[in-house]
Amino acid sequence: MAKVHRQLFGQLGPSLKLAVLLDTPYGFQSNAADISARAVAYFRESTGRQVEVAGLARAEGASTMVLESAQARVADAQWVFSGPGSPTYTLRQWHRTLLPRLFAEKLTAGGCVAFSSAAALTLGRWTVPVYEIYKAGADPAWVDGLDLLGPAGLDVAVIPHYDNAEGGTHDTRYCYLGEARLRAMEAQMPASAWVLGVDEHTAGIFDFSAGTFTVLGLGGVTVRRQGESVSLPSGQTMAIDELLALAARLSGTRAAGTGTSAAALEAAAPGDAGPGDGSPGDAAPLAGAPAGGAPPANAGPPPVPVGRQSPLMTQANGISAAFDDALVHRDAQAATQAVLELEAALHGWSADTFESDELDRARASLRRNLLRLGEAAGPGLRDPRKMATPWVEALLVERDEARSSRRFADADRIRQSLAAAGVEVRDTPAGTEWDLRPEPAP
Repeated sequence: MAKVHRQLFGQLGPSLKLAVLLDTPYGFQSNAADISARAVAYFRESTGRQVEVAGLARAEGASTMVLESAQARVADAQWVFSGPGSPTYTLRQWHRTLLPRLFAEKLTAGGCVAFSSAAALTLGRWTVPVYEIYKAGADPAWVDGLDLLGPAGLDVAVIPHYDNAEGGTHDTRYCYLGEARLRAMEAQMPASAWVLGVDEHTAGIFDFSAGTFTVLGLGGVTVRRQGESVSLPSGQTMAIDELLALAARLSGTRAAGTGTSAAALEAAAPGDAGPGDGSPGDAAPLAGAPAGGAPPANAGPPPVPVGRQSPLMTQANGISAAFDDALVHRDAQAATQAVLELEAALHGWSADTFESDELDRARASLRRNLLRLGEAAGPGLRDPRKMATPWVEALLVERDEARSSRRFADADRIRQSLAAAGVEVRDTPAGTEWDLRPEPAP
């Protein structure tokens, strides 16, 4: 899937400033850090891109700093990948956060959400609890997904690993469900619902700016409703309206409109070799991008559509842009002023009644800015002597060698240079000592 990833990165173009790996799906595993390291190496070696780890293995019990830092990384990223692990664990953790809302917002504003394997299972209205059914023997039943594809008109369950054949003599197709269990679960779906199955080593790409769906990779994508299926081969591109109409024809139900806008999303990513494997090999990647219409289930109030921002968000976004500019120019005073202005704006709007999530989004911007201000201030709060020690000690070694060689002019020059930099050097019977001179009060 490296070629697909390179294509997705390339389509983001110069707008790609930050790419983030969201590590939640496998965060319960003891080797989670190793999985993250291997995934980062995969993207670096196969695409030439540096990917940062979001650092949210577990939201339950996470500190405010950990949670806010991870959410800020996802909010700032133009490309977000998440993959193997447990879909139900993932949903349980993400529903405690702003992440579902951030995914939907990112897709509306333009960006790339690349989900595979366990993460891909969460995209639809329904999710397969694969561990519980395949490993623990639970009765076949859906759990609620993020429904990130619902606003685009897809009343769907996404099933990666659709053509899995690891079972050999027993049926492990359909992400380890097999035919009998999938039929039982289809019977639990409403008449409008259908399954979008993605084979291993295959990508399903929704481009909502172009209104298209494309299949890439070694396998295909299957549209299935109540046991009746149509396969889409690799290389096929079709309008999303056609995809909806195709699904509707399987049951004779008229397709709903897509409700798409100019927002764009493409997605494909490495997955795992099975429900219990955390390896970053290629398997059944897929993603979707809601761009309008109904809000995702469980994702909180709908974001305000692009181009129709509330006055609060217009003000908050302007202040946050000023904050970003201040950090770029290393202007601490201007950055602090922007944080104070945003806090004052929030206070001024706090008495208003909002029908959407503007106030929560503005508060998230304030927390993001505070985190970034703290990160920028970190080096300045370190003990300056500890920061200076390696450089000062190296110069003092040179000075001692110069004195031992009777190159007193060189020794004096080093001492004078240190003094000019605010380092006081003292020669004592016990050896050379040094300290930083306090800066004069302004």
